[in-house]
Amino acid sequence: MAEDLLSQLKTMSTVVADTGDIGAIRRFQPTDATTNPSLILQAAQHEGRRERLAEIARQATDIDDALDAVAVEIGSEISSLVPGYVSTEVSARLSFDTEATLARARSLIERYDRHGIGPERILIKIASTWEGIRAARQLEREGVHCNLTLLFSFAQAQACADAGVTLVSPFVGRILDWYRAEWPDADFRGDNDPGVKSVRRIYEHYKGHGYGTIVMGASFRNVGEILSLAGCDRLTISPALLGELAESHDRLERRLSPTDAETSPPEPQDEAEFRWEMNEDAMATEKLAEGIRKFAADQRKLEKLLGELRQ
Repeated sequence: MAEDLLSQLKTMSTVVADTGDIGAIRRFQPTDATTNPSLILQAAQHEGRRERLAEIARQATDIDDALDAVAVEIGSEISSLVPGYVSTEVSARLSFDTEATLARARSLIERYDRHGIGPERILIKIASTWEGIRAARQLEREGVHCNLTLLFSFAQAQACADAGVTLVSPFVGRILDWYRAEWPDADFRGDNDPGVKSVRRIYEHYKGHGYGTIVMGASFRNVGEILSLAGCDRLTISPALLGELAESHDRLERRLSPTDAETSPPEPQDEAEFRWEMNEDAMATEKLAEGIRKFAADQRKLEKLLGELRQ
């Protein structure tokens, strides 16, 4: 019998847990872990954490201080279980403010340092807006590694590569969601999946032009999307899908491999080019805005929870 799909996948791609669930991380033993406001909210609502979070909330100077303290607390716990990166997200409300993003990112790195965790273990997660990418460019120059998330378009991917960011998280499932809503009768299975096509294009472009930015497929709706991207640098996967992979013993075929040929990268985009290309891509524009709104909504729920715990 062949090894389970998860074990096979780990020989082709670095597997990343898309969760704040400590139990799931212990079970599946990923190399890295990613979090976002939605996942931090889920983790914070765990009954076993209430007392500690209440203590953190009461010690905080304000609600923003409490939010970052909780994110770093959970991130620090995760870092003891994975050998690689832990991604921690800057507030979604700062997605269009470069200077505020820089300040918040530096603050997160300082908080991790106080927990004894160096910047080499942390990815600061930032939305792939023009302002976010500019912030990431500066942070990378300062030695702070970044994960550019909510990435739906080739324009975003190119701008991130130009900025020299450590890692990008192109979304798969949310792209599929948009196309299914627009064309409900179309066949988007397997290699026809538009989210899979998007990640594959970005991966091949980066490898073909010698960019060092890591490509990490994200936001999967089904195991088929993951299998179609076997060989991608990294894949961040929810516990439910990690479980499906661990239970299957089908044989896995590698689908992506770095190419040897390298050509000169294209000229970097300027802001006007970036904004025009985003304007021309309705899916990317809509899903980026929607993603920021959803993260902000979950952040407000977490603020409410922490506000209650502070009392």
